[in-house]
Amino acid sequence: MNVQFREVDPFDVWIWLQFENTPSPMEQQYVEEVFNSWYYLGKLGAFNGENLQIAEMGDDLSYFDYNNAVPESIMMAPMHNMSDFEYYRDWGRCWLDLGTSDPLALDLLINALRQLSKEYVRIENLIVGGQNEDWPIDPEKSSLFADY
Repeated sequence: MNVQFREVDPFDVWIWLQFENTPSPMEQQYVEEVFNSWYYLGKLGAFNGENLQIAEMGDDLSYFDYNNAVPESIMMAPMHNMSDFEYYRDWGRCWLDLGTSDPLALDLLINALRQLSKEYVRIENLIVGGQNEDWPIDPEKSSLFADY
């Protein structure tokens, strides 16, 4: 799976997937489950780089002293909105307002999609941001999602 980044506005970003073939309904369901799961975690503020205590700890987590005051003292970092996933031929796309979630969220999505591509539905290209000349965006569409 080839990953590319184009112009990214975290409050108005399209994520594009180009599949090896037009995805079947079951393959579409797999893709949508990944995006929905990822978004729900983001909506709950899971991708907050200010509270990565365990990741910063290292490998030995035995008797780790988790600081419960840290999450209470930092600003939330939730995602705000996500459109329904759409398909056109061998392409899929989804619009997102990533809100104040950290870029870590995109790393985790890419990791999940890479594994999905290996095991369930072959994804040739993942493009974050920008436009897709194979499938133009209606200029009013992003503004419609603002109230999504």
